[in-house]
Amino acid sequence: MTSTRGPGNPFRVLLTHANFRRFWIGQTLSLVGSWMQSMAIGWLALELSDSAFIVGLVAACSALPILLFSLYAGVIVDRSDKIAIVRLAQILLLCEALALWWFTWSGHLSIPALIGLAVFGGVVVSFEIPARQSLMIDLVGRDDLRDAIALNSSGFNLARIVGPATGAMIIARFGIAWCFAVNAASFLTVLVGLSLIQLPPRTLAPARGSPWQGMWEGVRWVSNDRRLRGLVETISVFAILCTPILALMPVVARDQLGLGAGGYGLLLSAVGIGGLFGALALAASSPRLKRGRLLMRSQYVLAALILLNALSRTPVVSYVLLLGTGFVLIVNSALGNTMMQAIAPDEFRGRLMSIYSIIVVGLPQVAGAFAAGSVARLLGISWTLALSAALMVAYGLWAFRRYPELRTL
Repeated sequence: MTSTRGPGNPFRVLLTHANFRRFWIGQTLSLVGSWMQSMAIGWLALELSDSAFIVGLVAACSALPILLFSLYAGVIVDRSDKIAIVRLAQILLLCEALALWWFTWSGHLSIPALIGLAVFGGVVVSFEIPARQSLMIDLVGRDDLRDAIALNSSGFNLARIVGPATGAMIIARFGIAWCFAVNAASFLTVLVGLSLIQLPPRTLAPARGSPWQGMWEGVRWVSNDRRLRGLVETISVFAILCTPILALMPVVARDQLGLGAGGYGLLLSAVGIGGLFGALALAASSPRLKRGRLLMRSQYVLAALILLNALSRTPVVSYVLLLGTGFVLIVNSALGNTMMQAIAPDEFRGRLMSIYSIIVVGLPQVAGAFAAGSVARLLGISWTLALSAALMVAYGLWAFRRYPELRTL
């Protein structure tokens, strides 16, 4: 479909593409429940264990399958019906939410059970993320891809605002188990949206070799393109170094700011509000925007904001800082996604998005969350955040000299 895009209206892609509109509405409503569940799991892990290490461990276990299975999942996505994979994944995630509700409500949830359910969800998500991300171009076309990714990020962050705040109210009034029940119900919205999407039949490229060969074909293709290799390395390192501010938010709320579950929900909502405005600003920006230069600058600003968060001891100050953090995080993430997809040919898109899911979800949550929990146990949460900010600046100065071509993308 021919694009009429220009700067000014961040919602134009929703009005132009009916399939994307159906997907976005269902996905955003479902994500409200998912953010409630994410907030509840973090707080529940802290309640059950009273340990920053266990909070990081639970987050790491939910992402370990993404690290292990995403490359294989990318091959399956490139060779299969992407929307069918997304539908099946949503049904399985609904089942996970119901299990979390039952075990929590009945009083039988333990740390091992929580970790087991986190691993199950991670296996499902390892297939869902590359299928969903590579589906974007089918919903809007290549010309509107950046706007669709930015709008998708806005829905993600709108849910991040509403979900934790609603979750905190549900916890206070009904108990933590009902966050999981509401999330289970929310998956019905995305399933309805997916059922309404009408796409032309997809002609699948004939499979060349085994899935294992397909995996390494994708890895070799990325490693042989300096632009993609530079993007993958840079996005990976910065995603890992951003992990402590997000994965250890329950510890920041309780130990650094003296807040309860309600305050923790507000901290997450502040990140979401900032991210929503960041996504809308990117969607409304000029198509002539220099994405590479903005990616570089956003990473330095992000480091400064994380350092200031490490120094804050006042909830109001932290809310403001997290607004800025959320804004820059989403601009940075959406830019990286768009820049990678703009380079990718269609036959490698699923595998590229599987690599993207590894570097923005798998590695940060496994390496980043586990390391952050371990360092926080030794040094405390403030020094952990300060260390991640310092490493972010040092790596950025090195990376953008090693890959100067990133500035021209």
